[in-house]
Amino acid sequence: MQDKLAQLAKLVAQNTTADGVFPTAVPRLSVIRMSSPTEPLHTLHQPAVCVIVQGAKQVMVAEEVYRYEPGQYLVVSVDMPVTGQIIEATRDEPYLCLRLDLDLKLLGDMLVEMPDAFGTSSGRCKCVGVSRTTPDFLDAALRLAQLVDRPTEIAFLAPLIERELMFRLLQGGQGQMLRQILAPESRLQQVTRAINWIRENYAAPFSIEQVASAARMSSSALHQHFREVTSMSPLQYQKQLRLQEARRLILAKSMDAATAAHRVGYDSPSQFSREYRRLFGAPPIQDISRLRGQPAAYAQA
Repeated sequence: MQDKLAQLAKLVAQNTTADGVFPTAVPRLSVIRMSSPTEPLHTLHQPAVCVIVQGAKQVMVAEEVYRYEPGQYLVVSVDMPVTGQIIEATRDEPYLCLRLDLDLKLLGDMLVEMPDAFGTSSGRCKCVGVSRTTPDFLDAALRLAQLVDRPTEIAFLAPLIERELMFRLLQGGQGQMLRQILAPESRLQQVTRAINWIRENYAAPFSIEQVASAARMSSSALHQHFREVTSMSPLQYQKQLRLQEARRLILAKSMDAATAAHRVGYDSPSQFSREYRRLFGAPPIQDISRLRGQPAAYAQA
């Protein structure tokens, strides 16, 4: 295990020329480096598996904190507003991470081929989780990463190794979460429908009844299960999407705060300013000035 982690760390270091997130020629695979601890950074994390090979990071989802370090991996199974913070990194021993965005169609196709794949759901099922790597999982991750330096082999071997890695993932500690997110009419599948509906309609006012109808759940069941899965209510999820998109518009599009607030659905500039400061720790002008001096893309690592 330690030998494979060392090999992965060397490979990630060789393919990151500076701090940040670097896509590779292997589909959906990125390598990440940060040479110092970071401030908390809010982002919408897409479904992915992230394997730390050096350093440590914590991801906060509402009030829940997930810490992971070498020999562990993080899985995010749905689009989730999270706060990421790298907590162990130095210039000599930077934070290094391998991230593979999940191909949910591939996972779904694999589950159809696996006998009794969905099994029986037991207990509370979350959409974010941390587990320890196994030797087989780490071996597949290393072989996938090695293709970065063998570009002529990517088209032939990457699909095979990715499929093996997904098999190891489904057999690991977060396998139940992934199986449930893809199981027809499971609790997690219903919540996923609600999340997708909110993402498509976040800028407009909506009622819980509308979201529940889209999820094919009762309003009371939606409240209960949405919070179990995401650690927040549907309205809190909407608010985070609105504020993160407004922040992106101000930072990336140089939009003024009032225009960005209106674009994401706020009618009251003062309410927007209060909620923005509550989430990001500073009013828009101060927050954006601080962000402009930082690497922008390390949160989904």
